[in-house]
Amino acid sequence: MKKIALQLLLFLSGFNAFSQETIVKYLSGTDKDHTVLWDFYCTDGRKSGEWSKIPVPSNWELQGFGTYNYGHDKNKASEQGLYKHSFKAGQWQNKKVFIVFEGSMTDTHVKINGVEAGDVHQGAFYRFKYDITKLLKFGENNLLEVKVDKMSANQSVNDAERQSDFWVFGGIFRPVHLEIVPGTYIDRVAINAQADGTFKMDVYAQPLKTGEVIEAQVKTLNGKNVGKPFVAKLNANSGQFEMQSQIEKPALWSAEFPNLYQVVIGIKGKSGSVHQVKQKFGFRTVGLRKNDGLYVNGSKIILKGTNRHSFWPETGRTLSHQLDLNDVKLMKEMNNNAVRMSHYPPDHDFLNICDSLGLYVINELTGWQSKYDTEVGRKLVKELVVRDVNHPSVLMWANGNEGGWNTDLDNDYQLYDPQNRTVIHPWAKFNETNTHHYPEYKAIVKEVAEGQEVFFPTEFLHGLYDGGAGAGLDDFWTLMETHPHGAGGFIWAFVDENIIRTDKNNIYDGDGNHAPDGVLGPHREKEASFYTIKEIWSPIYINPQPVDQNFDGKIAIENRYSFTKLSQCSFKWQLAQLPTSSSSSLAPKIVSNGKPKPIELMPGKKGVLELHLPKNWNKNDVLYLTAYGPNKEELFTWSWVIKSDAITGNFEKPMPLSAKINAEESGEELVISSKDLKYYFDKKTGYINKVMKGNALIPLSNGPVLAGQNCTLTAFKHFSDGNQHIVEADYNGDASLHVKWTFTLGQPAKLYYSYKQSGDADFMGITFNFPEEKITGMKWRGRGPYRVWKNRLKGQQYGVWHKKYNNTVTGETWNYPEFKGYHAEVNWVSFESKESPFTVFTNERAMYLQVLHPQREEYALKNNNVEPSFPKGDIGFLQGISAIGTKFHSAETMGPQGKKNQNNGELVKATLWFKF
Repeated sequence: MKKIALQLLLFLSGFNAFSQETIVKYLSGTDKDHTVLWDFYCTDGRKSGEWSKIPVPSNWELQGFGTYNYGHDKNKASEQGLYKHSFKAGQWQNKKVFIVFEGSMTDTHVKINGVEAGDVHQGAFYRFKYDITKLLKFGENNLLEVKVDKMSANQSVNDAERQSDFWVFGGIFRPVHLEIVPGTYIDRVAINAQADGTFKMDVYAQPLKTGEVIEAQVKTLNGKNVGKPFVAKLNANSGQFEMQSQIEKPALWSAEFPNLYQVVIGIKGKSGSVHQVKQKFGFRTVGLRKNDGLYVNGSKIILKGTNRHSFWPETGRTLSHQLDLNDVKLMKEMNNNAVRMSHYPPDHDFLNICDSLGLYVINELTGWQSKYDTEVGRKLVKELVVRDVNHPSVLMWANGNEGGWNTDLDNDYQLYDPQNRTVIHPWAKFNETNTHHYPEYKAIVKEVAEGQEVFFPTEFLHGLYDGGAGAGLDDFWTLMETHPHGAGGFIWAFVDENIIRTDKNNIYDGDGNHAPDGVLGPHREKEASFYTIKEIWSPIYINPQPVDQNFDGKIAIENRYSFTKLSQCSFKWQLAQLPTSSSSSLAPKIVSNGKPKPIELMPGKKGVLELHLPKNWNKNDVLYLTAYGPNKEELFTWSWVIKSDAITGNFEKPMPLSAKINAEESGEELVISSKDLKYYFDKKTGYINKVMKGNALIPLSNGPVLAGQNCTLTAFKHFSDGNQHIVEADYNGDASLHVKWTFTLGQPAKLYYSYKQSGDADFMGITFNFPEEKITGMKWRGRGPYRVWKNRLKGQQYGVWHKKYNNTVTGETWNYPEFKGYHAEVNWVSFESKESPFTVFTNERAMYLQVLHPQREEYALKNNNVEPSFPKGDIGFLQGISAIGTKFHSAETMGPQGKKNQNNGELVKATLWFKF
């Protein structure tokens, strides 16, 4: 009943507001959350061979019909879907009535009351419509019948759309509606509104009758007139009319300031309005300058984008306004200013949101390494451009992807686009652009030095599982910022495209390792790379340097906006003290805060922000600095460690003194006893074997081992020194390691170690063993809450964090943040266990914590680029950690941060305290 009421409301509001406006009557629902049941028959696969019901819009596989296929599948199902729906036509005898399909996969045959509405439509992602005026029974019920062939009768359509690296579905997956217009009507408009206020518009209408004229008025979105009304040039022999006006000093559209207007266009006759339409648009000029860069409104811009599939796990390609809105908001939150439509046009609503919130868009004709033939391709180019030509967010057209370019279509875009937007071939050099996919670091170095085309890879840093995306971006972007012709690029991809399989007990399916390559999970779960990208792409850029006691409160900053002055932004700093390991709180205690005075820093310029901190600033643990954009949105919060002496805060008061410390040897074992604690050492290896606290076993063992190095015990001794007992061990082999345990009455066990090693290494430091099944969670002070890699350190904040144990495999399960992995700048960590909790402290500033070993992905690549090395031990305290690669490249080829850790035989030393 709610759905019927909604349709009736839409119908009546459209009819009563302005009788001369287009009436829109939905026959289907409007999105995935608002559907209408139609009769449905599937010819093969699940639930086939009988009439039932299906929600429209939808993809039928997700509704339990037919057969699932990924584009790489060699054998694809070819079932058909038969739809029936009855609707009542109004008294529209003097009107024109069109039936409009926003998207149907793939070949679509339409009948009204048993009569073909027109030629079969081929191509899944495009709006198409038929004039059904003469087929309707006005004032009566009418029968709509639709046959959708999952596989096209045109092989080029199958090649372009269904032999692709994404899920391929069937069904009417976008809305279906009627458009009712007067006999003389405006079909569409194509706008070219430039930054200097020049407004030109092509109006496509039925030839006017005697005495009729087309008039237009530019308005603000709230209806205020801008400039004077203007009329079309008369053209009695054509349905195309040219209109032009000049607006004084319009507010310009950009991703930073998405100012929109509307134009109201009407046909007027002697008796008044005949037909009227409204179209939103923005004044902006786009220019791709040879051997220079990409410009909007005369300013060079850098595209910071991701590639977005139209996708939701439960509904496939059928989306909703709220989902589209949330996606754009997530992109803006991640400091994206651009999005590439991969590899097909999105639903129209998504582009409306890009217009209103501000994102630059590359809109793409389908064609993944295969292309449409020229005949069908020309029809689809027209449908693409005609629908989307007026969106100011659309900067370019992509004529297919990665070899899916029919070059015969390159010049067709300008036939329908008065702005004559640049046409690109993603993956290739074309039209003075170089959009090379997945370049290695050395390729970027060469491009920076020698490249002449405007360079913006339309796919880079392939984010398979936890690799790529944010990992490697810091090196990549540092180079991109120096490129004289650089225009940014697009990370692959925005979301993991894992569907919920209704034929397999609702499991998630990413077709092996083909689909889990997003910065976000399928339900938009944030991976660590989300925050790395957010920091690196912040338009107010800071590259934090360590704070020491000589810090003067001045922060080097850079304005990486294209149009925003820094005085339009704001900052807030906070000085905080962090909870101790024994505290139940995680929240920092804000001791003082302030707002630095804004500085006038123009786009592209560097400067210094003075915080004006209080005199006792260095008595705190951490400094936070948050930058806010012009709309008060948080761009990023940076954090600096002020004091790393975590041990002092946790042990200000002496622990109760034990009567004495005992050392006892028996066979191959040394036992150090202190009150209720016993430490067991293996005299053959020098390693601690276990710790007993009363009757509770703490199974910390087999350490400290020098990670990744083959070393043999050369000396082992223990002795008393006053109220302390000391255990020392020395190791030699591939490297040298000295270990010194100090047990003091009433104090945590102290471990000092030093080592020397040479050559490159994936990781550096010491490890212990600890049974994974004993760990239930951890709390720590350091960077968090996500794990890091050597080439993905940015994005995490310094504080006190907690997470329960999980075995998340990035891209296969989505309980983020992952528990296992490397964590940065750790000063203490409390391992939680029902039987054997313990805490480790250090005052070192650059200590990495290794927690267990991430589980290898079920569909891990043979090349192992995205499964970095880990030490054999379960818990590690490290001075160097592994980097991670991408689907296509190893970490070492992706920049300096991806290289192995270099050792020159220098002495490395550190101290840990163990509280059991």
